[in-house]
Amino acid sequence: MTENAQQQPTAPSTELPTQYAPAEVEGALYERWVERGYFAADAKSDKPPYTIVIPPPNVTGSLHLGHAFQHTLMDALTRRKRMQGYEALWLPGMDHAGIATQNKVEQQLAEEGKSRQDLGREEFVERVWQWKEEYGGKILGQMRRLGDGVDWDRERFTMDEGLSKAVQTIFKRLFDDELIYRAERIINWCPRCLTAISDIEVEYQEDDGELVSIKYGEGDETLVVATTRAETMLGDTAVAVHPDDERYRHLVGKRIKLPLTDRSIPVVADSHVDPEFGTGAVKVTPAHDPNDFAIGQRHGLESITVMDERAVITVHGPFEGLDRFEARSAIVAALRSQGRIVAEKRPYVHSVGHCSRCSTTIEPRLSMQWWVKVGPLAKAAGDAVRDGRVRIHPEDMSKRYFDWVDNMHDWCISRQLWWGHRIPVWYGPDGEVVCVGPDEQPPTGEGWKQDTDVLDTWFSSGLWPFSTLGWPEQTADLRKFYPTDVLLTGHDIIFFWVARMMMFGLYAMDGEVPFKTIALTGLVRDERGKKMSKSFGNVVDPLDWMDKYGSDAVRFTLARGANPGTDVPIGEDWVQASRNFANKIWNATRFALMNGATVDGPLPSPEQMSATDRWILSRLNKTVAQVDAFYEDFQFAKLSDALFHFAWDEVFDWYVELSKTTFQAGGEGAKVSQRVLGEVLDVTLKLLHPVVPFVTDTLWTTLTGGESVVVAEWPGDSGFRDGAAEREIETLQSVITEVRRFRADQGLQPGQRVPARLTLDGTDLAPHEAAIRQLLRLQPEGEDFAATATLPVAGATVALDLSGTIDVAAERKRLAKDLAAAEKEKAQANAKLGNEAFLAKAPDNVVDKIRGRLAKAEEDIERIQQQLERLPQQ
Repeated sequence: MTENAQQQPTAPSTELPTQYAPAEVEGALYERWVERGYFAADAKSDKPPYTIVIPPPNVTGSLHLGHAFQHTLMDALTRRKRMQGYEALWLPGMDHAGIATQNKVEQQLAEEGKSRQDLGREEFVERVWQWKEEYGGKILGQMRRLGDGVDWDRERFTMDEGLSKAVQTIFKRLFDDELIYRAERIINWCPRCLTAISDIEVEYQEDDGELVSIKYGEGDETLVVATTRAETMLGDTAVAVHPDDERYRHLVGKRIKLPLTDRSIPVVADSHVDPEFGTGAVKVTPAHDPNDFAIGQRHGLESITVMDERAVITVHGPFEGLDRFEARSAIVAALRSQGRIVAEKRPYVHSVGHCSRCSTTIEPRLSMQWWVKVGPLAKAAGDAVRDGRVRIHPEDMSKRYFDWVDNMHDWCISRQLWWGHRIPVWYGPDGEVVCVGPDEQPPTGEGWKQDTDVLDTWFSSGLWPFSTLGWPEQTADLRKFYPTDVLLTGHDIIFFWVARMMMFGLYAMDGEVPFKTIALTGLVRDERGKKMSKSFGNVVDPLDWMDKYGSDAVRFTLARGANPGTDVPIGEDWVQASRNFANKIWNATRFALMNGATVDGPLPSPEQMSATDRWILSRLNKTVAQVDAFYEDFQFAKLSDALFHFAWDEVFDWYVELSKTTFQAGGEGAKVSQRVLGEVLDVTLKLLHPVVPFVTDTLWTTLTGGESVVVAEWPGDSGFRDGAAEREIETLQSVITEVRRFRADQGLQPGQRVPARLTLDGTDLAPHEAAIRQLLRLQPEGEDFAATATLPVAGATVALDLSGTIDVAAERKRLAKDLAAAEKEKAQANAKLGNEAFLAKAPDNVVDKIRGRLAKAEEDIERIQQQLERLPQQ
């Protein structure tokens, strides 16, 4: 907290515009927060630390609803902790996004008629840096627009000098510990981006393909294999069958002719083969399929690469030079002409991997790459959760985490790009391999060359929780803010980013975990629960909604949908409703200020307060306790809902309305309620602030005269409870609600005044008669008062004179018509539900729908009959 934040409150202003205009408030208010240093964390502070590092968005990216969702939740956590007296650090930054950024610059070059090869490596990398400075980081400005309370002075970038040193340091340590090695394995290869890509960069979709069954061998020694990738048969080096499959036992160990080639290949027995799938025989292409590669390793098979890096066929004359898809058609045609196609199925819909950056179909490819030996690292990552050092929330997500870390394969970390952290390994003229640390000089002399590959982006982002705090140096930030407290991220990257941060954090920080809690969220979907996708046409730009409704409205909508680990549906109507809530807060605070609400001085004693005052303070303290409990359990939807209903239903719709008669009456009672209303709004605005920061700060500073709610003290539960007052006001609410319902049923307008006699003997409602009459528009009974309707409610009696206010005959006619319709609906539903033949054939959802119609009809009949009974007698 800054020195300014300690200043004494000034006299609050009673002036607020009649309407809240977010666009006129949010931008300037955010810059004021930053300028005053509210979000800057002090490593020298004596306050307990609270740290969250932001999942670094891509430098090429812009704010989408998924970012807005997670950022809202992280901001709420850190804002609350800051108000609770913690030295809260929310550390921002960006990922260099190797493939995505290189693609952007290559596209720019293509528009100039150039390629990266025309520039050369050094000049191309310099061009990428220029692009980053000019166009990158657009999302950072958008984060300000959302209200992200991050410490901008600590902003980091995965390619900056400090993080680059961290990358080189950990690579060297892993290499020296023989946890990094170079080997030829099958990887995901993008023929467009010309690089290996990680599993997370592969997007699977259902494609229309073809399934062809091909006869291998001759005469009695034949097998039929089915494949969706006929072009890879040129690289087959075996056919595999299950060891227990009697159909093929006589062929195991023999060699059969591979069609279209001059080669023969062995038949091998391998338990990986499913004898129940297809023909029970599979072609084995070790250089172009990960499962086939494993079979090849087990049986010592040759690996023949039949495509180059652009997925062009490189072997067997007639097909050489053809693109893989052209070759597929040509090979099937050649096999068909030889009578070797046994069956063809088109279209054959199957799951196919595509590059997430350019949508090109991925090609599994045998390639020499750098790998991390994950075995001991993954075990440590699993143990940290099992022994409780790290908590996964919600707990049922732990199984998915263990399924991944307990069965993790070695990780391919090299990428055939120019933009990224270049692998710090040099090769000598006589086969020497030297890994160089950040403070070491690389070998020089003729014939020495550095590896041309760069590291997977996930390698550097895996260091994020500690590299951003200064590691490998033992900085004050690292000592104060590590380990971080919470990693809040989507459940979709638990396998990739989360597990890698766990592995690297435990390894680099001598067994100290990178975060204490992993809070997993769901994914944002449209209002029908459908995944947002450009192809579906349902992608929403959150900035459009912020322009229209304000950032608070977007944030509150997202938080209200945030159940742990569960996907979040969102629609524009919900954002509009949240905007209405912000307006309601605004209008209620204006009313309070205009009626003298104050935060000055201590609260009056309970003896000085009315039951209404004691009720709202009791409900306020229960809400404080409830919100705190929900925060500790990451139940953002529940805490937002609790605040919404307390603020709207109890404070604005009941306490404010009940207080109007008190304020009109004046005197000591009004002064007490002015102080109570000020207290309630002060606390409510503080509770709401972490989720809706802009409108709450504007209102709180106006109400209290304080500098900013950002640095105000988080409210505590005073322990005040008044069960008797709560029961009294609940009775009052019952009376008012029941009479309002009756008025609506009789067709009375909300503002229409009706003569009434109130009998409140035997209840606690006598002090509330003025409020009851005002809220229900009940005028005193006159000399000619005639009770035409009497309502006994909660021990009280409300007698109404409706003569002259409604057309009783017309109302009876209308209700009789509604009753007849409801009885007809009931009869039809009963007839269907009593028909055994219908029940035997109808789907469950249809039967459930009819049962629902029956229940609704019965409710309508009971309601209409009561309305008829209550009508005045003619």
